[in-house]
Amino acid sequence: MLLEQERRDVCLAARTLAALPGIAPGESATLSVRNGDLVVVTPHGVPLDQVQPADCPVMALDDRMLEGRRDPAAETTLHMAVHRRTADHGRESSAVVNAFTADTVAVSSVLAELPPIHHRAAALGGAIAVTPYTLYGSGDIADQAVKALKGRDAALLADHGGVALGRGLEHALENLRLLDWLCAAYLRARRLGEPRVLSEDELAAVSHRDTYGWAGPDIW
Repeated sequence: MLLEQERRDVCLAARTLAALPGIAPGESATLSVRNGDLVVVTPHGVPLDQVQPADCPVMALDDRMLEGRRDPAAETTLHMAVHRRTADHGRESSAVVNAFTADTVAVSSVLAELPPIHHRAAALGGAIAVTPYTLYGSGDIADQAVKALKGRDAALLADHGGVALGRGLEHALENLRLLDWLCAAYLRARRLGEPRVLSEDELAAVSHRDTYGWAGPDIW
């Protein structure tokens, strides 16, 4: 079986994602991981907590399905476009996760950009772009996602939810959870008033600070 370990990893990550609070029921997310020129993706029509390794299609970067007993998920077009982009540009990212959570859907249906109101936004690249709305599973949403992810490890897909990249599936899931948390924090802050947004200089200082552990009271 091609990429057996990666297929097992996808199944484990899918079960982790299924337990995320606020995620839509049913087939509410797509996960994928790349190894060289091959990509494992979750299948169409299988709930996240029921995906088996043999269900998971193995795709070539040119969109050919090489193996798997189920068809690829509808958002495979988006995932393959992102994998081609990261492979072409030599980025470390090898995993992609997109999911529909209540908070990412809420923010993506209202804002044109999620502003950075907490220093953890720096870990995703700062302000998070929201793509224009377009039909899921289409080439248009794939193109929009690739643009929105330029220089970022996460993006919001208008009226769909969120997408995140990572060095592996665990990292991509961590980034998706962070995106979901940032959306929830923004929604809560808006109920209290107008949130204060961190500046580019403040975000740059956070990124610099993130490279250190404790180094005394002043690391500058």
